[in-house]
Amino acid sequence: MEKELLCREIAQGATRALIREVTLTPKPGLVDMWDTGSHQDLTLSMMKDSAYALYDTFYDMAMLCYGEVPSLTIREKFGEIGRQGEAMMFAVTGGVNTHKGAIWSLGLLGAACAMLKGIGTPEDLCLKAGELARIEDRFVPMLETNGSRAVKKYGLRGARQEAQEAFPHILSASLPVYQRESANGEKRAALLALLSLIATLEDTCLVHRGGIEGLKYAQAYAYRLLKDKNVAGMVKMNQDFITRHLSPGGSADLLAATFFISTLQQLQSKHLHVIRGV
Repeated sequence: MEKELLCREIAQGATRALIREVTLTPKPGLVDMWDTGSHQDLTLSMMKDSAYALYDTFYDMAMLCYGEVPSLTIREKFGEIGRQGEAMMFAVTGGVNTHKGAIWSLGLLGAACAMLKGIGTPEDLCLKAGELARIEDRFVPMLETNGSRAVKKYGLRGARQEAQEAFPHILSASLPVYQRESANGEKRAALLALLSLIATLEDTCLVHRGGIEGLKYAQAYAYRLLKDKNVAGMVKMNQDFITRHLSPGGSADLLAATFFISTLQQLQSKHLHVIRGV
């Protein structure tokens, strides 16, 4: 596939994945079409504006990485683009962190797709993204975040480790659930995929707000609903999470990444049909 076309498709896919995630309703403790969950500083329109503002970031990351292999030079240029994207995000949101984790995860997956020139399985994409994520960027600011504090205090695996390990929770949990259940409705499949992430991920956003007890509570709640495929129960789950001020933001980022991988697979299939004249 031609470079610029593929990179535009990647950027569009990443942006749409973020929009799909935020508009999926109902989500426990997260911004959606009904409410702002456990967040007092976020709105649906802010989340959408942030997603659209990141198009150029995802495009530039993909253009940088097209046909390349993971290297220190690529990793550090990738990081610079990501930090510029964060600055754009903060400019649009007035300083509120809406998509910092998503810039990392979707940016890596989009870069991996560009490296593979649009051809590869979900496992190929995640492995290539993991290769890039494991290279240390010497210019990363040494700033503590809510997530990094939770990782350090409790010995958890955060967003950085998830990527470095090639997104195991996407490959083993959310993507299989989403693909398997899509025949019964895309929205239902998406909600079940979210439950699979909340049930299994060491979500540092949950830990930041509710400690280890909050994480365990959320995981057990999600597991119960997932076991029975009870998406209707997510209405009350949302109310309970709001009462406890819980928000599974890390799971939301990986859900968007799950949507993105699914989109990239559809994109690959479409272009292969064009190439083969089918």
